[in-house]
Parts: sequence; structure tokens; C-alpha cells
Amino acid sequence: MFTDAIAVLRDALEGVLLERQTLEESFRVDVLLGDCTWHTSYGLPGEDMPARVRADITLDWPTWSQTAYRLWTIGEPGSEQPALELTVVYRMQQLENEPDLEALMTALPDDGPMLGGEGLQRSSPTVEISFDRALANPRYATEVTFEGRFEFDDAALTEGSTMDAAFKELGSWMSSILVRLGDL
Repeated sequence: MFTDAIAVLRDALEGVLLERQTLEESFRVDVLLGDCTWHTSYGLPGEDMPARVRADITLDWPTWSQTAYRLWTIGEPGSEQPALELTVVYRMQQLENEPDLEALMTALPDDGPMLGGEGLQRSSPTVEISFDRALANPRYATEVTFEGRFEFDDAALTEGSTMDAAFKELGSWMSSILVRLGDL
């Protein structure tokens, strides 16, 4: 299910013409705990590397979710449905001036799209300042994070239609947010 979710999310993001930042992609497995994590970044078409405006996406498939999925496949009752934990971090970087946080928060919705019954929740922004070696020429970056989970219902587990629809909506939402941030 985890690799299917990665493929569906990739298709959704590329379907709305976002470009993958290939150097930013990784797949990790925690050998002690068993959690699987996929991380990637997407930006608007034609952006430089690294993109000035981008979305960093992390999908987590925790061990408890893998166990719930195994129980479902053998027909055993489980206390929880399998779920993916999703984090989307919108990053604006290489800014010459300190970002206008009010304009930024006005451009972003309070919540993201619904994923299997639960919407993505927005966090407060963070601002980063970097300097050159002479401690001059400050450059700014800002990030806003949206977090949530996609719980697999029986339709998503058997045919994937719920996951396809949710991730397609997520791709459109992410593309529109990146365009809004690029306009700032």
C-alpha cells in the first residue's frame, strides 16, 4: 500500500504539471522500528534548482499501520485502520527582503484538503535568515507546514479509488498553493 500511495501521489503531482526536484527525493526504512518514510520535493515548472518556491512532501508508513494492514489482509480484526501520515512544507527561499508574514498567511488556507475524512492542518510560519561569510547580504526563507493523515477505508484497501481521488485533489491543491506563493 505504501509504494502504491507513492505512485498515486507522484501521478497526481505530475498530472498538474509540477516538476519533481530529483535531488531532493529519498526513501528510508528505520531498521530498528520498521517505519518507512518517503520524502520528495516539487516545484513550479521552469524553476531553478533548488526551486525558489517548492513543496516538500513526506509520507510516513509507521509500523503500527503496517501491522493494521497485515491484519486486514489475513482477515483478522484490528483496532485501527491503516493510515499514512502526510506532511507538506511550503518553502519560499532566496528572498532578498524579510517576508511579509501577514500576506503569506492570507494567501494560505487555514486547512488543506480532506484526506480520507481528515483535513490537513496548517502550522504557524517559520522564518530563516542566512548571511554570506562577511555577515552581510542577508537572504530570507519562510516555511509553512500542513500535516494530516490518510486513513485507508475498505474501498482504498481493495481498489484504491478513495486514495486516487484524495491524492488527485491534493495535487491540484498543492499546485494552486505554489502558484499563489510564487505570486507573492
